[in-house]
Amino acid sequence: MKYGRLTYVIGPSGCGKDSVMAYARKLCPGNEAVFAHRYITRSAEAGGENHVHLQPDEFQARVEGGVFALHWDSHGYRYGIGCEIDAWMEAGFNVVVNGSRAYLPEAARRYPDMRPVLITVEPGILRHRLLVRGRENESEIEHRLALAEAYEVRHPALKSIDNSGELALAGNALLSLVRDTRTAWKKAV
Repeated sequence: MKYGRLTYVIGPSGCGKDSVMAYARKLCPGNEAVFAHRYITRSAEAGGENHVHLQPDEFQARVEGGVFALHWDSHGYRYGIGCEIDAWMEAGFNVVVNGSRAYLPEAARRYPDMRPVLITVEPGILRHRLLVRGRENESEIEHRLALAEAYEVRHPALKSIDNSGELALAGNALLSLVRDTRTAWKKAV
């Protein structure tokens, strides 16, 4: 049976995950991969990714209702990926999601055949991007930079993409990895 594969994109806040994913999505036909959106308790006006804003009580109701395939808390917000990704993979589509480094072990437990992709960026560039983004104050930016430096990501299938240079380089690298997962996979039983 053909079964799609999950590509789980992670990296420190401000590394450009959303930009890299958007670049790859524009060049990736729908029959090669489906890019999932996230449900977040952060306002949609906060900038960054195109996500579905939920109030905290709405989010909790969806957790309790079992409608998230993956969900986690980070930086004072709640993030979820809808269970529609399971239906998409069962239909044979490869799925790309914007995940969390801290949630990687749980995501890997749930999707043992997934491919995690770590987006990296040089520290000076990360600082500049966080400042330009304007979501955090200086203290919060320093905290995010410290987390980015200290965080070690491990997974046997982990691939890394450096997004310190031209967006096209990182975007094409992600696109290549997404296309590499087009092989039919058997669903883990």
